[in-house]
Amino acid sequence: MNLVPSMAKLINRFNRLPTIGPKTAQRLAFYVLKASKEEISSLATALLEVKEKVGHCKICNNITERQVCPICEDGRRDKSLICVVEQPQDIIAIERTREYKGRYHVLLGAISPLDGVGPEDLAIKSLIERIKGKEVKEVIIATNPNVEGEATALYLTKILKPEGIKTTRIAFGLPIGGDLEYADEVTLARALEGRRQF
Repeated sequence: MNLVPSMAKLINRFNRLPTIGPKTAQRLAFYVLKASKEEISSLATALLEVKEKVGHCKICNNITERQVCPICEDGRRDKSLICVVEQPQDIIAIERTREYKGRYHVLLGAISPLDGVGPEDLAIKSLIERIKGKEVKEVIIATNPNVEGEATALYLTKILKPEGIKTTRIAFGLPIGGDLEYADEVTLARALEGRRQF
């Protein structure tokens, strides 16, 4: 398809976004073309505002528009529990359960030697500093169930053990409504490991 340069450039920009393939990038670009100037101006303003106003919490690395995020400021949260996640969006997933009442620590990534990401590239030092006080009794490791997440969880367990802090890993298993026959071996193994008594 022969496109004018500005449309080709916009499609190329959309295509660089995560999970946006060439067809979706093209659909988004044509949406922008059809939308009103006010709507697109509002979108551009929102994008710039996020880049200007949103940063990381100085305590846990969650996203915030202030120095400290609302979760760290909330005095009702259990200070003795810290749930360690890879990215701020993982907090959103856990908060949706309405089950967890502790605090968080965002590593801002996972150990991935193939991508050149080592422990020193993550917010592990600040995690260790946070648990030095006597308030923290348990660290829940909630990294992703993939090679990088597992490597990160093992590393964290190794460095947290000498601190004398109870360290746990979230259980992984079968989704509600899933069929055993379609589950992969790793998921089934995790489900068996994480079994509990009725």
